[in-house]
Amino acid sequence: MSSIDLTWVIGGPQGGGVETAANIFAGACAGCGLKVFGKREYYSNIKGEHSYFGVRVSDKIVRSNVSGITMLVGFDAETIFRHVEDVFNDGAIVYESDLSAVKVDEVPTLDAQFKERLKKYLVSKNKPLTIQGLLDEARERGVVLYPVSFKEILANLSEETQNPKLRGMFRMQNVLAVSISIGLLGLPPETLLKSVGTIFSRKAEIAEMNKTAANYAYNYSTVKYSKFKHQLHAVPKEEHVMLAQGFQSTSLGKIACGCRFQSYYPITPASDESVFLESNEIFEVENNRPGSTLVVQTEDEISAIGMIIGAALTGTRSSTSTSGPGFSLMAEALGWAGINEVPIVVTLYQRSGPSTGLPTRHGQDDLQFAIHAGHGDFPRIVYASGDTEEGFYDTAKCFNFADIYQIPVIHMMDKFIASTVSTVKRFDPTKITIQRGKLLEKIGESGYKRFTPSPDGISPRSRLGLENGIFWNTGDESDESGHISEDPENRIYKMDKRAHKMELALEQIPKEDLAINYGVSDFCILSWGSTKGPILDAIEMLNKAGYKVGFIQIKMLHPFPTQYVQSLLSGVKKIIDIEANQSGQMGSLLNEYLDRKVDYYILKYTGRPMTCNELFDSIKNIIDNKAEKKQVLKYGV
Repeated sequence: MSSIDLTWVIGGPQGGGVETAANIFAGACAGCGLKVFGKREYYSNIKGEHSYFGVRVSDKIVRSNVSGITMLVGFDAETIFRHVEDVFNDGAIVYESDLSAVKVDEVPTLDAQFKERLKKYLVSKNKPLTIQGLLDEARERGVVLYPVSFKEILANLSEETQNPKLRGMFRMQNVLAVSISIGLLGLPPETLLKSVGTIFSRKAEIAEMNKTAANYAYNYSTVKYSKFKHQLHAVPKEEHVMLAQGFQSTSLGKIACGCRFQSYYPITPASDESVFLESNEIFEVENNRPGSTLVVQTEDEISAIGMIIGAALTGTRSSTSTSGPGFSLMAEALGWAGINEVPIVVTLYQRSGPSTGLPTRHGQDDLQFAIHAGHGDFPRIVYASGDTEEGFYDTAKCFNFADIYQIPVIHMMDKFIASTVSTVKRFDPTKITIQRGKLLEKIGESGYKRFTPSPDGISPRSRLGLENGIFWNTGDESDESGHISEDPENRIYKMDKRAHKMELALEQIPKEDLAINYGVSDFCILSWGSTKGPILDAIEMLNKAGYKVGFIQIKMLHPFPTQYVQSLLSGVKKIIDIEANQSGQMGSLLNEYLDRKVDYYILKYTGRPMTCNELFDSIKNIIDNKAEKKQVLKYGV
């Protein structure tokens, strides 16, 4: 059998069930042992604007999306208008047949700039400015068209089942569309029905109704249409593999590592993490560790960080989850935690800024902000995960860092990871260790000073309510007991005491937790965060094409692991910085700490994720000496 690697994309109006359909499709594929990587894109409104979900399926590991679509499924006009040009020449389009006469100017949600580009494209192809014009152009270049009347299917299904309600249930178009797709792609109906049952598992009656519709649509497609050229088939299942979304990894990581308090104010894309925690407040993990977490929705982000500081002072592992605008409001309190050496974790799900920016789109815009947020000098760790699996284990590391060094830790995630659904190795909580540092369980009667000198600069930590462990906290500089002090000698001692923690962290944290070396070569990529997946997929493509390129993934972004990264780069001739921001923010760190300049930048700041194809082309051009110093990627609608 030939290898499998195809991309299925479904689109429709926000609130029209696009995500549900995509999760059914992903679940059906994963149920057959296939590897899945899916990504949702949507506008910042509740209902009506365009939403789409791309799912890449393969019999080998996939870590990113590709540029292009194998099968496009659309039950509204905007999906066809926006995505038809991306369908591969040997691809297919499943669409609502009633849409063919719709004109470009009749779709109000298409913005003016896109309409003009689309009209120019159709005119250049000598086609009418309609859905049919686009479909005709697609057919002429080899795309297979599958027109479907979802209204007719619902009417026939209503008659067969003697259920008149089904005739008007147009919301079921999403289930019909995905079921027709799976029929055309050749997956067995059993895996489709199982996935539908899983998605609607909490509503038995709705689940059965959707299973009936799915089975009918599947059979409809296999009878009416010939099978599509590209076929999916079951492969041997790997053990201990599951389908997970990115935000679930940090949620489960917090449960497993003993986080017992989380506060938040709703903000995209961070809210999903807290909502998941709220849905699983009582959760058993292995080794007899109960996983109950108190989750509080606050009135704003200032309250959210204030609450976790208060909870941390009781000795409770505490965190908050937010995005750029919310993190802005946390900056002052972050400094309060810094000066009082309070261990907290802030999970920062980045999105595109500045201001509200692109509130539902991807970006790595907040690196420098995370490093410098808050006035004055105080230590913090800024740590970045590269994918869903790392998110689980890194969450536990971040809590350990916070407790051991008694500092705020900012865990960098982003919308790309949050919105990703992929097949991953089942998370193993037994691999998580809980290190509480110098948190005291008992204090003698001889007295206690919160900031007493210590050889490593880290003082034993009491907690509120601990007998004989009374301490004071203030936003002002303070002495060893915590009382306000503006004495110059004390100021030097306290500032140096806090700063020394950064040196200590770089000395003690294992090298593999500072940066991951995927191999170095004359040309070497340095990057961080969610670019990891597209980079690794692109490197595989480059290797097959005869190109050799290295990759170092920086995990510890502050304090920067200068000596370790320098040792890895000792034989490298050209550094390629790849990031999802406009200014190359990590590149600035490299230029600052490595005493050498970045040679090439590959950047994307459209709010859309990088694809492995884009990176393949850009890196190849660099190695072939055909690239400018800065390349800006643009793929995605």
